[in-house]
Amino acid sequence: MIRDDFRGGKINLEKTLQLLEKLNIRCNYIHVKCIFKDNDRLKQGRITIEEFRSIYRIIAHREEVIEIFNAYAENQKYLFEPNLVEFLKQEQYIFNINKSIASEIIQKYEPIEEVKRAHQMSIEGFTRYMCSSDCLLFNNEYEKVYQDMTHPLSDYFISSSHNTYLISDQLVGPSDVWGYVSALVKGCRCLEIDCWDGPQNEPIVYHGYTLTSKLLFKTVIQVIQKYAFMTSDYPVVLSLENHCSPQQQEVMADILQLILGDALLSDMLDDFPDKLPSPEALKFKLLVRNKKIGTLAETHERKNSDKHGQVAEYEEYEETDLDEEEDKVKESETWVTLRDNPEKVTESRSRVALSLLRKHKTTKVKVAMALSDLVIYTKAEKFRSFHYSRLYQQFNESNSIGELQARKLAKLTAHEFILHTTKFVTRIYPKATRTDSSNFNPQEFWNVGCQMVALNFQTPGLPMDLQNGKFLDNGSCGYILKPPFLRDIKTKFNPNGVLENNNPVALTIRLISGIQLPTRNISSSNKADTLVIIEIFGVPNDQVKKHTHVIKRNAFSPRWNETFTFIIQVPELALIRFVVENQNMITGNEFLGQYTLPVLCMSKGYRRVPLFSKVGQSLEPASLFVYVWYVR
Repeated sequence: MIRDDFRGGKINLEKTLQLLEKLNIRCNYIHVKCIFKDNDRLKQGRITIEEFRSIYRIIAHREEVIEIFNAYAENQKYLFEPNLVEFLKQEQYIFNINKSIASEIIQKYEPIEEVKRAHQMSIEGFTRYMCSSDCLLFNNEYEKVYQDMTHPLSDYFISSSHNTYLISDQLVGPSDVWGYVSALVKGCRCLEIDCWDGPQNEPIVYHGYTLTSKLLFKTVIQVIQKYAFMTSDYPVVLSLENHCSPQQQEVMADILQLILGDALLSDMLDDFPDKLPSPEALKFKLLVRNKKIGTLAETHERKNSDKHGQVAEYEEYEETDLDEEEDKVKESETWVTLRDNPEKVTESRSRVALSLLRKHKTTKVKVAMALSDLVIYTKAEKFRSFHYSRLYQQFNESNSIGELQARKLAKLTAHEFILHTTKFVTRIYPKATRTDSSNFNPQEFWNVGCQMVALNFQTPGLPMDLQNGKFLDNGSCGYILKPPFLRDIKTKFNPNGVLENNNPVALTIRLISGIQLPTRNISSSNKADTLVIIEIFGVPNDQVKKHTHVIKRNAFSPRWNETFTFIIQVPELALIRFVVENQNMITGNEFLGQYTLPVLCMSKGYRRVPLFSKVGQSLEPASLFVYVWYVR
């Protein structure tokens, strides 16, 4: 097959890469370049067919896979169907396996026709299978929506974004519709839209009192309408941070109805007059989250009536605790500083912090009835206290709580917080001093059942790795059913306490090797001092970090063969994160790649862990090779 490519004699690096690709061998350019250089004996930049075969064997034949193959291949040449069935049962924990499934695997992955016809598998085919998507760590059963989607909205974790329109920092960065496109494609189901009065009676979207650029509200809604259900069929919540006058609120209402049409939920569903509907009942619907006047019954009575010019006013409760950061910055002096001295961004950030320490007052808010009546099951209501919510909060009212107050509540009154989130949708948002669009760790708020933990999707790092990893579950649809102990209104669960009657998981991971790991950012060499960190995120007692020893000067095929054991008390809330680093004793370790997923979404057996960059891009074929076993 490959002789044709050498008819003209030797081949260069580019031709070598093309030939490897033709043979379905996935390669990293820098690794191939270094291996090519090592095997080019005459150093002419061209190789013979024998030198190519040597390169192929180095890349395609991995010792650790050959060892597994030899353990099951009777003659150490080929796997027969019964051998493959035994391997899949004994090592991969696939118990519903039979000869027909084994035959399908052989037909799919065995490249040598005569071996395939004999219903056998060579090391070539076995290696292709072990490197395939069928052997990934994430269990493919969870790649589709498999959970019960008929519970009320409050029973789900909901993928949520903060200041979705920003693609950089909070003060001078650009606003862009790409922020909405990107979030929706990632399965985000709650988007934030900051609305302000614009010229020519056209509402605009931007971060108020800052130099962030402006978008037309109409443009934002058009983009959302186009991309809302590309990744998921389940409802999208439009959380409006509304600073518009009643006149422009009416314009917003008209835009929402005109562009979204029947997809906009504008009346209560017949089966849900007094309880929250389910994601299933709200499929392909967009819900407006905003201030609302009156009851759902009153809204229903006004349906189809002309509401233009009708404005209602109510007093909004404002937090007075000086230590809390519940509200976004509304201080005009921040804007003045930026407008008059654009170079003083750093000074403005300190002013942001100072402005938050001022007392808040009770304010009168005007709401256009046309917009108010578009709010059905997602009425935004100020959080006062758990006691107040128990007495007065309505089923369709949801709270937004700033991260500092939420953290204090989660630490001091975790059980009360959980009882609150069993009934009411609760949104947590970053503190206003995060002007660089940094994020908090969302895990502590998932631990107390908060449904909408809103992050700055534009900012890569650990929090977004946890977000992306958690919402891989349930078909990446943006809704994950909370565990029973976070849905039961009589729950006694407390993530900070001693856990009774829990069902822990004993997890063992043997970290075997690395496969074509990402190379250092500033280097054209494939040498790196590699190590792997394995972290568990969950309730405080489950948080742990372990790491391998360092393999010197090897990013192509480092072998660690280290075993790690974890006892996880609350596996339903636990995420596991694999991080690959290049050791640097002077400047600190360099991040090379990571992968995060829910602990209970892992497959057992020999598995491949795909790696992703800091910004969430796939680094294929870079991966880790592990053996996973756990028992409950």
